[in-house]
Amino acid sequence: MLLTATGAACGPEPRRTADDFGSGRPALSLDEVDPVVARVEGTMIRRSDVEREALAQLGENGAAAPAMGSPEFDRVLEELIDQRLLALEARRRGLHQSEEARRRLALAEERILGNVLVETAIADAVTDETIQRIYDEQIRLIPLGEEVRARHILVPTREEAVAIKALIDQGRDFAELAVAMSEDQATRLEGGDLGYFSREGILPAFGAVAFATSEGAVSEPFRTEFGWHVLTVVDRRRQPPPSLEALRPNIARFYTFDQLEALIEGLRVDAEIERADLTLLLAPATEGGDEAGTVDGDGDDSGDGPDPDDQDDQGDPDNPE
Repeated sequence: MLLTATGAACGPEPRRTADDFGSGRPALSLDEVDPVVARVEGTMIRRSDVEREALAQLGENGAAAPAMGSPEFDRVLEELIDQRLLALEARRRGLHQSEEARRRLALAEERILGNVLVETAIADAVTDETIQRIYDEQIRLIPLGEEVRARHILVPTREEAVAIKALIDQGRDFAELAVAMSEDQATRLEGGDLGYFSREGILPAFGAVAFATSEGAVSEPFRTEFGWHVLTVVDRRRQPPPSLEALRPNIARFYTFDQLEALIEGLRVDAEIERADLTLLLAPATEGGDEAGTVDGDGDDSGDGPDPDDQDDQGDPDNPE
């Protein structure tokens, strides 16, 4: 819904006089917040002009503007210089006074002013406080399940799993046995620690046993497609909600469109809008109407007056033949 337009859409910046620039100023003042990166016939192109045009060309939300001095920045700058030269030449030729140019400039001005209004309204509305408030509201609505932290030992046969379970029942340390005997290379050196996981984040057969085992208890040997397991549940907890930083982009995007929709809806309600009846313009021409021409009594569609062919049929009075 956001409209895009380049910064130079409405023509070049008006010419500056020598007093505007000041004879003592350097050619380019790059220490400014928005430095001038080029001057063309007395008009200025600033860094923000290049960045805005580059982002408009990319057309990607969230894209980063090219760094000043990068090849992409230089490419866009050269394009803006060419565009400025063309615009200045058009003004010298008086083309900006033509009806077509005035109409297109007015449309471009509308797009740019609309963009400025939207950017200002969104910047005022989408604040850190607003995002935090929406985040808190959403967290209360998100259904959070349970997570389990478990250790496991993986072996290829049931007999080995039964023997390991017997050693654990005798008091052997689970983590030490995992280091010594587990074939899960990803967790063996961590004492078989799988970390926290939800039912959706683990194999169904493994999750069924893990979530059915009490905290601190050791399961009976069970089989999955990877082999035979013995597991112990270390901890249980409520699944933590997504962090604010993880949800911030989605919240900002949602609230931006929400505010934009509200802004436009409010403007429409308060505005007087008249529309042309397009059905009259698009309706097909009807027989007998002006658009289709009229049909006279002779069967032609030329309107009043005799038919030249009919005159020939009547013959020449001076020539009986």
